[in-house]
Amino acid sequence: MTSELSDEAQSVLDEIEEQNVDFLRLQFTDILGTVKNVSITADQAEKAFSEGIYFDGSSIDGFVRIQESDMRLEPDPETFAVLPWRENVEGGSSARLICDVFDTSTGQPFSGDPRGVLKRAIDRAEEMGYTVNAAPEPEFFLFEEDEDGHATTKTNDAGGYFDLAPKDLASDVRRDIIYGLEAMDFDIEASHHEVAQGQHEINFTYDDALSTADNVATFRSVVRAIAAEHDLHATFMPKPIARINGSGMHTHMSLFTEDGENAFHDDDDEFNLSETAKSFTAGILEHAPAITAVANPTVNSYKRLVPGYEAPVYVAWSDRNRSALIRKPAARTPAASRVELRSPDPSCNPYLMFAAMIHAGLDGIEQDMECEDPVRENIYEFDEEKREEYGIQTLPSNLGEAIDALEADETVQDALGEHVYENFVEAKRQEFQEYLVDVSDWELEQYLEKF
Repeated sequence: MTSELSDEAQSVLDEIEEQNVDFLRLQFTDILGTVKNVSITADQAEKAFSEGIYFDGSSIDGFVRIQESDMRLEPDPETFAVLPWRENVEGGSSARLICDVFDTSTGQPFSGDPRGVLKRAIDRAEEMGYTVNAAPEPEFFLFEEDEDGHATTKTNDAGGYFDLAPKDLASDVRRDIIYGLEAMDFDIEASHHEVAQGQHEINFTYDDALSTADNVATFRSVVRAIAAEHDLHATFMPKPIARINGSGMHTHMSLFTEDGENAFHDDDDEFNLSETAKSFTAGILEHAPAITAVANPTVNSYKRLVPGYEAPVYVAWSDRNRSALIRKPAARTPAASRVELRSPDPSCNPYLMFAAMIHAGLDGIEQDMECEDPVRENIYEFDEEKREEYGIQTLPSNLGEAIDALEADETVQDALGEHVYENFVEAKRQEFQEYLVDVSDWELEQYLEKF
């Protein structure tokens, strides 16, 4: 790859000089959603845009084998942002560019690149005449560090839902995180203390699905970095403390037509939802067990997905209550009509999770799936007999069951693509098996002296 610079790339080069940037982080994610980066000096930026930057893909879990290891990063100029916490000693600064990964042997986008997986899902939507918008609500915990700088599970506040200082001692941390995000062109809508002690949420605005997935990856990095400046550890682990609410990442999604109209809105419908929206919802409900493997990809995820802690486990939708898997939030304008999937947690790979949602919803539209009536009662209060009466299924109860569901669902497999699907399943099967043979502290406390 050698090419003339685009206007967008040249604009980034100009900004690098204006902002006194001397280091660039070229970022991408592995299959599990971990942000990786290759650092280059600013004087290599033009080469990065014109030729790409090569790296050893065999060193990244789930990418390629040793004999096919040469990969190339191509930075997306629209993702340029100066890192607000990375001013260098000489007064220079660092910036990041999110990259697409290419296979050097074919010159084509690498099939194992999660960002490419989402791009393919977006392309499918565009072929059907839609653009995809998304907005996640990532929650996280802030914990104190010990004298060696290691994370503890001791929260630094005693706050609860929407509490203010002095109970919410982390309000200053959230403020600094928001300043950092805004410096990177995030449009922040709201922030607040969540239900559990030490738990927080910061919401950013609706955007196209690719930009939003990029923002989730950036968000996690910014939160961790700025929390560390306050000697705190930020974690997106779904359930770091037993018997309290875990952290979710409720995800709102809608489709827009080519003429800019919200395809999910219908003024004449009781719920202001179009037939397109209902079929999209039916598709997600149909494929929900398999989506769970991607949206809740860790053993720990299933400590959150249990009844009694406000996490959705029942496969149904509602226009008013939060006990269902999918909720239709209130919308002030037609453009705001959307559906909210409440099961994902912030440990997921946002690119893969969005792709799974999109393909499942589009399958519902293509198959003209019918959406059952909404469940307006509190499903948490249903007994098993009443759930059967309503035909309400439950999500997988552990990672092993979720992988089983994924292996039985060709639609979500196709969403991931063969390479990602096979490597994802292999990694998660191994994780679950390691969990099964481990002995927990709970087991030792319960049984060591009893038997």
